[in-house]
Amino acid sequence: MSAVVEPTPANEHVVLGKLTSPYGVKGWLRVYSYTSPMEGILDYDEWVLRHQGRLVRYRLVQGRPQGKGLVARLEGVDGRDQAEALAGAEVLLPTAELPELDGDDDFYWYQLEGLRVVTRDGVRLGRVDYLFETGANDVMVVKGRDGDAIDDRERLLPFLPDEVVQKVDLEAGVMTVDWDPDF
Repeated sequence: MSAVVEPTPANEHVVLGKLTSPYGVKGWLRVYSYTSPMEGILDYDEWVLRHQGRLVRYRLVQGRPQGKGLVARLEGVDGRDQAEALAGAEVLLPTAELPELDGDDDFYWYQLEGLRVVTRDGVRLGRVDYLFETGANDVMVVKGRDGDAIDDRERLLPFLPDEVVQKVDLEAGVMTVDWDPDF
């Protein structure tokens, strides 16, 4: 059964994925997962869906890999029309329900997004817009914005602690990097 969730500040949830389209006629939905591995989204029994400005909690009844993606069935979603009505919804998880990280140098991506990025010499490069995976390491997309950076360039910085990333101060909202601003 679904339940409406009280409005909460945006930083109290992290986006785990998105419901993209119905799968079949029995209420299943295709799921695009942002978790790594992608099946990690299925580890959570309850999902908060953000759809059309509302937050609604659903219990995950069943989920599985299907082709190159995932499909899921939510309690109370029993037909294709109900599934179609949820297409496009974001799958959220309250940040309080995220597993504890191992050490002080471990971060969830959502914690890094929006941080100001400055070099060791104090040159402002911009803010972390988003991160993505490559085969070798994670990469941060840092975008310069109005007065927040030396220019409006987009830079791709490898997320390499102790090499490129020197310090992350979540409370101050700043990441210090060893990076040439001309690069």
